Amino acid sequence: MNLNSIRRTTALLAAAGLATAGLLATQASAAPIAPSTLSASAITATLSKDATIPGTAWQTNPDGRIIVSYDDTVSGTKMSKLKAVTQQFGDRVSLERIPGKLTKYIAGGDAIYGGQYRCSLGFNVRSGSTYYFLTAGHCGNIASTWYSNSSHTTVLGTTAGSSFPGNDYAIVRYSSSFTNHPGTVDLYNGTSQDITSAGNAYVGEAVKRSGSTTGVHSGTVQAVNATVNYAEGTVTGLIRTNVCAEGGDSGGSLFAGTVALGLTSGGSGNCSSGGTTFFQPVTEPLSVYGVSVY
Repeated sequence: MNLNSIRRTTALLAAAGLATAGLLATQASAAPIAPSTLSASAITATLSKDATIPGTAWQTNPDGRIIVSYDDTVSGTKMSKLKAVTQQFGDRVSLERIPGKLTKYIAGGDAIYGGQYRCSLGFNVRSGSTYYFLTAGHCGNIASTWYSNSSHTTVLGTTAGSSFPGNDYAIVRYSSSFTNHPGTVDLYNGTSQDITSAGNAYVGEAVKRSGSTTGVHSGTVQAVNATVNYAEGTVTGLIRTNVCAEGGDSGGSLFAGTVALGLTSGGSGNCSSGGTTFFQPVTEPLSVYGVSVY
């Protein structure tokens, strides 16, 4: 072998070495990221992309762990998919079964009536001398006119705005002929609670919920900024509580003393055995629609 051949062979071997080193570097950079180094927002972003399975919900605890809940409808291939997504995050994510089925709390009966459904009034609000009430967005989506009775003879008002899924709030403008709209919450015992301001719920806060089906029930805020995957779509930024609720309580008020906190969205369970209920924070629709409690 002459000198030129040796030089060409050496150059080829060097190039091959560089290519191998580059491949190894690429493989190293593609190594899985340790779950402990991921932010909670990065994990929930993956859940939002890969695990929006109806019947599931999640929340971030103060210690950074994410609790992923699933109801009785999540089994078989749905459960396999949920486990495949969550297991990659190790002990950063915990699975939690909640009994029953996660659903919007809407039903037929008495309270505020729209179409063939009933919901609950959340809070009376106003902008100047114009009066409205807030309820759930999945209620606002189903009817343009709302009545105070099941026979649809007494008009309350008309839907002026609604947001669901994504959010879960709606605003109804009172008819000028309906003037009975005090700034209170019905306690269903012949008394009412005056509401004078609105605020943001916090974990551990003692709260009450008022709804037309089950009246008033108490509990505690378990999480904020929770995500729920209903069959009809995903809603984010919700308040999770251990307060029970049932069908027809949708749109009803969550409050702490004189402070308005949220609107009943949906949940799992009932008021006989207990349940988990999620609420749309009330501060968002107040800001979006430029109204205030009174």
